[in-house]
Amino acid sequence: MFYVYVLRSLKDHKFYIGYSADLKGRFDAHNKGEVDITRHRIPLELVYYESYINQQDATAREKSLKTQWAGII
Repeated sequence: MFYVYVLRSLKDHKFYIGYSADLKGRFDAHNKGEVDITRHRIPLELVYYESYINQQDATAREKSLKTQWAGII
């Protein structure tokens, strides 16, 4: 399975959208500061996710969400 997820920073209340085959592991990596783009925004909470059978669908959805939310996040 592949997951598209939305995180919200508890520090600045901004959102981050990503995708991963390992949702729990990726979420943990974000909160441990192991992901450069969100390192300065921890702690983070998972506010939404969707699951997909194949990677192409997940990456297409991630791109769509990032495009739709461009002015918000």
